[in-house]
Amino acid sequence: MPRRTASPFAPLLAPALALALVACGPTGMSGPSMNNRMGSSSTTATATDTVESTEILDREPRANATKVKHILVSWKDKEARDPRGQARTKREAEREVRSLLKQIAAGADFELLMNEHSEDFGSAATGDAYDVAPDAGLVIEFRQLGLRLDVGEVGVVESDFGFHIMKRVE
Repeated sequence: MPRRTASPFAPLLAPALALALVACGPTGMSGPSMNNRMGSSSTTATATDTVESTEILDREPRANATKVKHILVSWKDKEARDPRGQARTKREAEREVRSLLKQIAAGADFELLMNEHSEDFGSAATGDAYDVAPDAGLVIEFRQLGLRLDVGEVGVVESDFGFHIMKRVE
């Protein structure tokens, strides 16, 4: 049997292998967990170029079930059903969202703004809140933000329908 000779790279391989094992964690595997979010905002956008509430979306869920009210602001590239959204650009939608957030921060009545500005025909007309849970029949972005809001807190998330300005009421 031929005798093996040590590779000249052997001293470099041992530390590299040790670092690789540490990076992979105790199980030797790494990857997404159940709490990871699709399209995580921390890697795709910064707080300066989006109206989305990235700081809220980046934290862990606050509850397994919540109730939220929301104002939908859409634009022509989304599934806009309201004529206001069909005529609006994304940039105009972002301006509308920023304007509404300033009004909310100044103490404006959320339900009144919802009634006047939301393009979600059902909840805008009734003022009703949506029940949010991990298995609720709502778009994932809506569920993700809804479960991460504190009671009384307002946040914004984008979905296939537009921007949702959401306020947790329970």
